[in-house]
Amino acid sequence: MSEFIVVAFDDITMADTVLARLKRLQKEYLVDLEDAVVAVREADGKVDLKQSVNLVGLGAASSGLSGAFFGGLIGLLFLNPLAGMAIGAAVGAGSGALAGSLSDYGIDDNLIREISGTIKPETSALFLLVRKAQPEKVLSELSQFKGKVIRSSLSPENEEKLQKAISGLGR
Repeated sequence: MSEFIVVAFDDITMADTVLARLKRLQKEYLVDLEDAVVAVREADGKVDLKQSVNLVGLGAASSGLSGAFFGGLIGLLFLNPLAGMAIGAAVGAGSGALAGSLSDYGIDDNLIREISGTIKPETSALFLLVRKAQPEKVLSELSQFKGKVIRSSLSPENEEKLQKAISGLGR
């Protein structure tokens, strides 16, 4: 089961910095992120979301490949597999991009906007859906950043450990 964590930061760039560090840790197999979103609240109160998963591109790529495969099979029936592959890939990529733009993956966008509306202007928040992690190693990496856990599905003990690490108290 994935854990949901939201950490707020006092400036607009820190959430991006922490996400970049977590992605590096993911490459080292120390954390497995299912989804991550950076929310930045501008001075005028507007909230900008930066999704870590590009659903339009992901949908277009996967549907384009399957469209090319099935288009090639249908093209074999009409003795023109290359035309079938090309048409199938185009139709598959288009429908996949449309499906990707209409779908919501991971953390619900409405929940992100609701929580982001509670942070101060000119600050940022990092929304994480974590499948699994090596807590000791990840917490030691995050101890240099100053943030505040504003919501999580962690146990109270683990949330307290995370808060101490991310606020610099766990050093």
